[in-house]
Amino acid sequence: MSVSPLGPLAPDLSPDLSPDASSPAGSAPSVQAPAQAELLDFVRRAAADAGLIASLPLDPEGRTWVRLEGPGGSEAWLIGWPPGTGTGWHDHADSVGAFVIAAGELKENSLAARLPTDGWKTLELTEGVDRERRLPAGRGRSFGRHHVHEVLNESTDRHAVSVHAYHPPLPRIRRYSRTGQTLRLDQVERPEDWQ
Repeated sequence: MSVSPLGPLAPDLSPDLSPDASSPAGSAPSVQAPAQAELLDFVRRAAADAGLIASLPLDPEGRTWVRLEGPGGSEAWLIGWPPGTGTGWHDHADSVGAFVIAAGELKENSLAARLPTDGWKTLELTEGVDRERRLPAGRGRSFGRHHVHEVLNESTDRHAVSVHAYHPPLPRIRRYSRTGQTLRLDQVERPEDWQ
């Protein structure tokens, strides 16, 4: 199966969960899910909190993380990246997300392609789907559902620190391996695997 590059990103067409006048009296108001822009605003503010960033214990060899209270029931993490560490290729299933670098620099490799959500083990990617971003402190991005990427700290001597938020809270993470233009689904992790 081949995967083609995406055109412009489609708007978020998720239902509006805000309360309206037609709600029965006395019913609990619905909580509106945070949009990508709200997640990005949250991670920007958290990344600018010097006290929060300084509170993260850094390990010289492995990534460290602390769970944060995200907006509107979202899941958020403060993550420390030792030199030379990364995530490997993965996605966040049905969650939208955002992240901002608080210290150091991270590189994001991503695929500008819609992947089938289930029912495959190996895909042949077409040319032109690769994207690369270098994100220094203060920079970040938001992304939609099924965003496939890897995040790396390519520094040889400096930690990086970043803040991430996802909504809904991560139901699963699919991990991939990549050889050339071949992407292979290797593993599906659930929250109990990383908490």
